[in-house]
Amino acid sequence: MKPIWIVDDDQSIRFVLEKALAREDLPVRSFTNPKDVLAALDDHDEPQVLVSDIRMPGGSGIDLLAHVKERHPGLPVIIMTAYSDLDSAVSAFQGGAFEYLPKPFDLPKAVELIRRAVDESVREEVGDERYAQVPEMLGQAPAMQDVFRAIGRLSQSNVTVLITGESGSGKELVARALHKHSPRAAGPFVAINTAAIPKDLLESELFGHERGAFTGAQTMRRGRFEQADGGTLFLDEIGDMPFDLQTRLLRVLSDGQFYRVGGHNPLRSNVRVIAATHQNLEERVKLGAFREDLFHRLNVIRLRLPPLRERREDIPSLARFFLQKSAKELGVEAKRISESALARLTGFDYPGNVRQLENVCHWLTVMAPAQVIEDKDLPPELLGEATMSPKPPVSVDAPAAISAAVPVATSWTLPPTDELAVAVPAPQPAPLGNGAGGTWLLDLEREARHLLEGGRPDVWDALTRQFEACLIHAALELTRGRRIEAAHKLGIGRNTITRKIQELGLDD
Repeated sequence: MKPIWIVDDDQSIRFVLEKALAREDLPVRSFTNPKDVLAALDDHDEPQVLVSDIRMPGGSGIDLLAHVKERHPGLPVIIMTAYSDLDSAVSAFQGGAFEYLPKPFDLPKAVELIRRAVDESVREEVGDERYAQVPEMLGQAPAMQDVFRAIGRLSQSNVTVLITGESGSGKELVARALHKHSPRAAGPFVAINTAAIPKDLLESELFGHERGAFTGAQTMRRGRFEQADGGTLFLDEIGDMPFDLQTRLLRVLSDGQFYRVGGHNPLRSNVRVIAATHQNLEERVKLGAFREDLFHRLNVIRLRLPPLRERREDIPSLARFFLQKSAKELGVEAKRISESALARLTGFDYPGNVRQLENVCHWLTVMAPAQVIEDKDLPPELLGEATMSPKPPVSVDAPAAISAAVPVATSWTLPPTDELAVAVPAPQPAPLGNGAGGTWLLDLEREARHLLEGGRPDVWDALTRQFEACLIHAALELTRGRRIEAAHKLGIGRNTITRKIQELGLDD
């Protein structure tokens, strides 16, 4: 193994670190100034990890960091300083430091930090080769390999494809791959989300319009079908397309002809259509919301994209890729992730699928305090999922469980689940005591009177805590511990539910 380089003009610091690292069987080489370090690098020497003071005669540790990162971008650099000011910390991390170590430091913790940097350095050496050329799509899971094989089989075909899968699972990526590997690759790839455009504008977006066709149509406009001529048109969220426009789309797919809005001359466009949806189109057909003949026209070849929770083995490689991608977009050093944090990432269910994982990695790139991401650095929703998921479901019918979680001096009877479900979502709850809101409201009023008459000083807080705990338990049970989804169902923010869980002691 290559040595750890220590750069510090303080002889006592060098001596202490040298002895401590020697006890760990880690080779060490010491320097007193940045100039000697740069000279050693010029001689083609290279450390496993560089530990440098920030202020030294003859040079700055921040300047040394910049020079080292320019030559060896993957080398972990730990910056030490006795001046624990904000500017030093920001400069160190902006320059790509692995970690910032204020003096005086605890020696065992400093050695542990250096050991962690060594481990990351070794991992990076392996990872650099693996990620030197990132493929357009990642996935080792069997379900994704099936998708890749299907793309390969369809590479020389112009057949219509229907891609199904949950939101955020990568349907547009698959559509782009189908286009890229098809005979139409030299033509345009045009995508439109049919659910994101108002019904009154969608027809014009798809088919274009003539000048004067409607108020505001000052010029003729080509629609997406014309723009995609010779290439591929990707219709995302096709299940949300208005019913009357489905008829026009069916006609285009059947005979290849269409009219601009306000136009009288038929137009033709040589387009391959790829559609995608997160909805069950068979069910939409049964409900009369989607034309059966259009469904069969689109459903020539169907590709199902698995949700991320069905391909957990792909999460580590996806996470590392997204961390590198986010770092490149932000112009910063790519962060690394510890095995324990990676295990937490892998155990999360990701209701938002790959898109949610990408957002998490972008958040970590910005918000994680160190170059190595640890468990505690993960966003609250991931920590909440890991905390809540192992717990057995809690029945709302069991007030004893709520009382145990939220201790108060006296308890009041909670209603059965069905009564709570009916009463709570009511748009305008009836006033307490009139009997219209269900018996649980009468119970609540009686308990409030009892506590008030007894002179208890915290009646509001005591009953509110139990009520909030009941709602949160019910929502978490329904969503199997997924906090973001539970917050959405309750109509509160994710930060609010996280704070309430902590305040009420529900994650103990």
